[in-house]
Amino acid sequence: MNYINLNGKITNEADAHIPVDNGAFRYGYGLFETMLIEEGTIRLADYHMPRLFAGLEQLEFELPAFMTPEYVEEEVLKTVKKNKMDNLCRVRLQVFAGSGGLYGTGFMHPGFVIECFPLDDSTLQLNTNGLVVGVATGIGKFKDTLSHLKSCNSLIYAVAARQARENKWNDALICNTESHIIESTIANIFWIKNGIVYTPPLSEGCVAGVMRQFILDVTKVTEKRFSFGELMYADELFLTNAIKKIRWVRKWDETEYGNEQTRALYDLLSKV
Repeated sequence: MNYINLNGKITNEADAHIPVDNGAFRYGYGLFETMLIEEGTIRLADYHMPRLFAGLEQLEFELPAFMTPEYVEEEVLKTVKKNKMDNLCRVRLQVFAGSGGLYGTGFMHPGFVIECFPLDDSTLQLNTNGLVVGVATGIGKFKDTLSHLKSCNSLIYAVAARQARENKWNDALICNTESHIIESTIANIFWIKNGIVYTPPLSEGCVAGVMRQFILDVTKVTEKRFSFGELMYADELFLTNAIKKIRWVRKWDETEYGNEQTRALYDLLSKV
């Protein structure tokens, strides 16, 4: 039996009910965090919580006084414990706008749901076989004040993921409306050329990933626009997120990449 936490109440997943007129369902108005739990601890909690609450403030949610970072962490770990997944799991925390329509009095009063998913130990290891990626076509992400948020409006990522599945890629890269590569369907992107590590700046429209920021904090990275020319001539290419940390890319189109420096970075992160 799988248990979820709906607005602070843990219940059987089958018995949980969310109103159909909630803001996330109708408008994609909300945010989510995907967190790694290891040995009863939220990894990178010091990155997840500031990002979440900064986003909630930007979207002008009216939070109840009790809804603090400490409260959210406590509810996450309570849910993990109820599911007996303290050792290793993935948690999805989604905060969604209330009911009543965009201008309703309850719209800015958020609800939340916490879900747990089991993970295998291999998830945390650097992938042995490099990923094969492609570039999603027919879609482009706008650069605006919302583009860095991990919002409930994930249509562009779902379409790109469908293209990856249809083309038998492991993941699809996403461009902004200026045709610069900014991220993948579930990860931030980094590339290495002549020993220098690069990643697109947030101003290009990519999500402000917690693992992305962690890497920027612990090692030297240059933020730079990522063109197709650089994709073609990069020495190494890797993707990052809070769950799988680093995954190296072996191939895009006819271009193949190594992983020597990526592997060294993975080893460094494992010791931090």
